[in-house]
Parts: sequence; structure tokens; C-alpha cells
Amino acid sequence: MNLDFINKLNPQQRSAVTAADGPVMVVAGPGSGKTRVLTQRIAYLIAHEGVRPWQILAVTFTNKAAKEMDERVKSILNEQATDGMMLGTFHSICARILRREAEHLPVAQNFVIFDADDQQSLVKSIIRELNLNEKLYRANSVHASISRAKNELILPDDFPINTYRDEVVKRVYTEYQKRLIASNAVDFDDILVYATQLMETNPTVREKYAQRFRHVLVDEFQDTNLAQYALVKHLASYHHNIFCVGDPDQSIYAWRGADYRNIRKFEQDFPTAQVILLEQNYRSHQNILDVAMGVIDRAKNRRKKRLFSDRGAGEKIFFYEARDDYGEASFVVDTIAQLVASGEFEPKDCAVMYRTNAMSRLIEEAFLQARLPYKLVGAQRFYGRREVKDIIAFIRLAHNPSDEAALSRVINVPPRGIGDKTLTTLHMVARQNDTNAGYVLLNLAHGAESNFYKAFTGRAALPLADFGGMLANWHALAKVGTVAELFDRIVRDINYKEYIVEDDSEESLDRWENVQELKRLALEYDTRTIDDFLENVALIADQDTLTDANAPTLLTLHAAKGLEYGAVFIVGLDDGIIPHSRSFDEVEQMEEERRLFYVGITRAKDRLYLLRAIQRGGRGMAEETFPSRFMDDVPSDLIVGRTRTGRSLKGAPSDIKWSLPTPPQSAPVTQALYKAGTRVKHAMWGDGIVLDSRMQDGDEIIDVVFESVGIKRLAASLANLKII
Repeated sequence: MNLDFINKLNPQQRSAVTAADGPVMVVAGPGSGKTRVLTQRIAYLIAHEGVRPWQILAVTFTNKAAKEMDERVKSILNEQATDGMMLGTFHSICARILRREAEHLPVAQNFVIFDADDQQSLVKSIIRELNLNEKLYRANSVHASISRAKNELILPDDFPINTYRDEVVKRVYTEYQKRLIASNAVDFDDILVYATQLMETNPTVREKYAQRFRHVLVDEFQDTNLAQYALVKHLASYHHNIFCVGDPDQSIYAWRGADYRNIRKFEQDFPTAQVILLEQNYRSHQNILDVAMGVIDRAKNRRKKRLFSDRGAGEKIFFYEARDDYGEASFVVDTIAQLVASGEFEPKDCAVMYRTNAMSRLIEEAFLQARLPYKLVGAQRFYGRREVKDIIAFIRLAHNPSDEAALSRVINVPPRGIGDKTLTTLHMVARQNDTNAGYVLLNLAHGAESNFYKAFTGRAALPLADFGGMLANWHALAKVGTVAELFDRIVRDINYKEYIVEDDSEESLDRWENVQELKRLALEYDTRTIDDFLENVALIADQDTLTDANAPTLLTLHAAKGLEYGAVFIVGLDDGIIPHSRSFDEVEQMEEERRLFYVGITRAKDRLYLLRAIQRGGRGMAEETFPSRFMDDVPSDLIVGRTRTGRSLKGAPSDIKWSLPTPPQSAPVTQALYKAGTRVKHAMWGDGIVLDSRMQDGDEIIDVVFESVGIKRLAASLANLKII
């Protein structure tokens, strides 16, 4: 087979791709071609070493990365050459193994995966039933403690108790696991925990997979948690051919259990491991890399890498201090407009990055005011929308009537007279009879002949029996029909369209369009199972929802890892934002904040803009801010722009003109279109009422009170309002 691809690698990459058997750790700097190394390593093993595809396990963290790796390997070899290879995310591969080995688990083969909302809902209901103070023991905080324990492979019985809160968390954790099992469900953490436990406690199963996988390859190794690390060690325990690619400088997910120290642990557990550094960067100009190294070299206890690029020095980094956060947002949008107007970049080549999702609001408003499109990553994505979650919950319930979270979500959707009191009674009756609420409902479908009918008042029993009848029909169809057939039956039975399309407004029609979009996905599963469909929608990640629309991307620094853009704008470089105030008293958290800033910097290929605001917090209640302490680590000779006082730092490069493009001139408005009392609709803020209108400088200036954000003063020519 042709191995010409190896000749195109740099010396460090070639060492990694052709490394001899045994443990290998590739420490890959940003933009150093780690995906290329991983995929070509797989191709090399198959084409040169004679390894069969089914003997290879390759694990990564997002569906997007897995798909890209699969496509690259196939492009080097051919479609058939990769048949049988197990390549995917940790969660998808573990879910596949668990379904095959379900006889060893406390759940059945057709288990469902509870998403984040389901998990929160379940914890909240347990906190209420245990009569705990919901303000003291918030569901998200208690669940975070449970999740941390699972990531460290700590089960309910072993949960350590040092405080009274720990004792409460242990009680909730114990009940939470019981309820999951009763619902024939797992959460995301369980998928990893069960798989790891399976390998630890069942030598026969462990040997089966460890012998099968002659080579185990792991992407983004710095993002693994304790459970994932233990799992890959088990899977590589027979052949010891474990090939890991990672960069501790890009470990930014401690809040979800990732432990960058796993790279150090790997070197301790595999003392004979080859360690290969990838330092040549193919993404960024050298000035951007030098700024990144200035920031990351101040981090403690790290293996230093000298990032270098053949792309030349490039432009210096532009630093801008805006008067306030509105000015910061305006600068971003105006500068992107200029970069696009000059032909230097396409809109999709630009990205705006911030520390928290809430910071997107002013930037979104600035884009809307400029009438420029943008795309948002990770905020209210498709699978997070109410109507989409409703239909998925109905399908889950039809597939598995024991699914408590799905039942709680949809039993009264659309409203059918089943209130909280009836729902509490339903769960109580189920527990008294040592069964689950779904079974009780299916039994109630028999009406007065049901054993449980008399446990409810007549007013409660009728709607429960009606719903139970529908559920029985759906459950029967789920066993023999396709996802799309079940989808259509549910939507028709509950009159869902009439429920969500309340009027002819765009919002109502958009909701129905979301349902139709989900139906289009369901149609793709005509030859696959409902399990496959539910697993796909449960495991999808934020980056997997990125579209190819030609528009600038708005995203958090956490969501940016693994992506790259021609021009990157990092906003909010104020102490308390980057680094976040929560990290001030924690050395480890401060180190992670530094790595987060480094990740943002290294996403930029050609231009990097660093921004902060002297005042932040909204007009009328703004507070003065201080520059990020990380800016002290940025080499001053690499920066141009404007300081706090407005003076130029170094003088802008002669070939860049920072004057903003003249906006297209709309024809002057000569006649008022709005008057007090007119009802209007704004693309971002929704419905509002005009309070006042006046002509000024050839435009109509209007004050509008919106239900969502209060009073806004707008220029009619720019606001793009609709009269309703």
C-alpha cells in the first residue's frame, strides 16, 4: 500500500506516526497537526504494520473530531480498509460496549441516557421528597458533587463524609442511583463508570477487549478524567500499545472532571514510554505564538515547548481599551465589518470569544444593530429547545415507560389535568407497590379494571388512564415501528402542533419548524433502531452543532478549543472576568484560567485582537474595572493599539488603516412611522410598545419598552422593527 503520506510529515510528526510498539505520549502544541498524526498513525498501523482495523480502538471527545478522523483515514487508505475499526467518543464507545455486555450491568440493554436537564430534574425531586431545604441544597450544586464523585470512581457507599452537607449529598446520591436504575437509565458519568467497573471487576470481559484491541489511541489526553484514564489502561492492559496525544497547556475542563495531571501519571505508570514533542505550528503567525508563550510560560510545573511557525512574524496583536462594554462590542462588530469590507477575511473567518455565555448579549445586540448575521455556539442550541426536548422525551417514554425523567417532563404536555399533586400520588402508589410510575400508567389504561384505579380520585384517575392508554399504544408501536412512525403517531395523538402553534407569529412557526427538523432527523433512522436515535441526540456536543453559515462565530473560550479562525477577538480582559473572580483564591483554578487564555490566543491564525472595557456592567450602574493580570505577561513589543488613556501604544502598523468603514447610507427618514402606543417586534428583544417618537438628523428616534429588556432608544432606520 502507498505510504507516501509519511514523506510529507515533519521529523517530529514522522517519529510519532512510525513509533515502535509500546506506550507513546505525544505532547502536541496547538496547531501542530495532532489530528494528522493520529489519523496517519492509524493508516500506518494498517498499511505498514499489518494491524487489522478491528484491532484498533481510537477515542476522542467530540463526534465532530471522530468524524473528521474517520474521513481522513479513509481518504488515505480506502473505505473497506477501515471496516470494523472502533472509532468514536469515550461516551459512544462505552455505550456500545455496555449494550453488548448488559448482562453484567444493573440496567437492561435498552437503557436510556438522561441528559443534563433530566439529571437536574431527578435530583430536584429527590431533594423535595427528602424534605431538604432547596435553597441550602440546590439541585445543580448537589448534582455537581455527585458527578465529581463518579468522575473519581467513588460510588454512593464509598462517598466520604466530612461535613453534614456530605452526609446529605450521600443520601441524595444513593437515591439518585436507585431511581436511575429503576428508570432503566444511565447518566453521562455512569456510561464511563459502568464501563470502567466492568473492566475492573470482570476479568473475562476485560481480557476479551484488551486482547481484541492491539492498539489503543487516545486524542486530547489532557481532558481525560480518572474514570477515562482507568478505562484506557484496562483496554491496553494486554498488548500495552497505548498511543496518547495531548497538551497539558490546553487542559481547561477541570470543572467537568478533566485532570491534566493524567499526562504526568501516564509517564509514571508507563516509565518506558516514548515522549515526543510536536512544536511546529501550522496555524498561526510567529507573533501570535510568541504572545501565547509569554502567557503560558508563567504557568507552574509544566514541560516547556518552543512553538515555532514557518508562516512569518505576521501582524502585531491589537489591544483596545473601550470606554465601556457597549464600546467594546461596537469595536468588535465595526472591525469585523472593516475586515470583511476590505476583502481580507470572509465573515466565517472571524470569531469573538468570551469567558461566560452571558457576555454574548451585548455583542449579539451590536451585530443586530449593525444588521450583520452571526452564529452562536453552545447557547440554546437545537437540542436544548423546549419543543425538541418534549418530543424526544415522548419517544424515550414510549421506548422505555420506566423513564422517570421523561415521564415527569411530558405527562402534562399538552395540559391534560395532571397536576403536581396527582403526579406525587402516582409516584407514591408506584413505590408502595414496588414498581415504577410508567407501569402504573400502563395498568391504568384498563380503566376501572386496573388494580390501581381506586388509589386515585375520579378526577385524577381519568386523565391518568387516558394518558396510560396512549402510552400503551406508543410502547407497542416502539417495538415494531420506525422512529419516524412513532414520531408521527405521538405528535398526532397529543395534537402537538395545535399546542405549540398558538398563532401565526414567527416564534410559533419557528417552534413547529424545529419539530419538523427533528422529524427530518428521525427519517434518517428508518433502517436503525430507536436506541441509535436516542443515543445520538443524547451524546451530541456543542461543537457538533456548528453550522457552515458564512457569518462570524460567537463562543466561549471553553467551546473554542479545537477550532481555528483567521481573526480572533478575545473580549473581557479585565481582572475578575479573565481570570474569573472565582479563581482568585485557588492556585489550581488560576492556572486553568491562564491555560484558558492561552487556548483562546492560539485559535488565531492571522490576526488577534485583545479587548477590555474601562467600565462594565451596563449604563447607569457601571463599575470601573482593572486590566487582566495576564496582560502583564504579554510581551509589550508585540502589541499595538490604544491604552487606558487613549494614547497609542506603539503606533498602528503602517499598512493597516484602523478607520472604520463608512456604514451604508440609508435614505433620510422624512416622515415618522411610529407613534406612542404602536406595538412592534424586534428580532432580539421580542414584543414592545412605542413610548415616544421624534425626528432627529434625518432619522426617527423612538423609545420602546420591551417586555424582555425594558426601555430602549432606537434609530428607526437601523432597528429593523416590525409593526404588529
